[in-house]
Amino acid sequence: MSKTITVSEETYDSIKWKLKDNEKVKLPSLDGLSNLDGLVGKKWFFRTTTYHMVGRVIKRIGDFIQLENALWVADSGRFTNAIKEGKLNEAEPVGLCFINLDSVTDFFPWSHDLPENQK
Repeated sequence: MSKTITVSEETYDSIKWKLKDNEKVKLPSLDGLSNLDGLVGKKWFFRTTTYHMVGRVIKRIGDFIQLENALWVADSGRFTNAIKEGKLNEAEPVGLCFINLDSVTDFFPWSHDLPENQK
């Protein structure tokens, strides 16, 4: 049974952040990306709490994603240039990589070739 309470706008504004704790978050659609499985098969630039990685996602395993042809990005340079043009100041190919999604702060589509040489 559903129940309703009426509160003032001021009260609602002060407590609404608490009400959202139980809401499920859906990722916005981005070229068919409607959940984390939508990452598979595409190339992404990931920023985590401690490092940056670029690669093609080949699998999601629970809270982890597996990248192939992955690059550890030591210095992305100007971020806009990195994302728009694929220019990275310093990157090292590491091959296969696993990223814990709990450590990801944000990610961006990568529409460029994945460099195969250390830079």
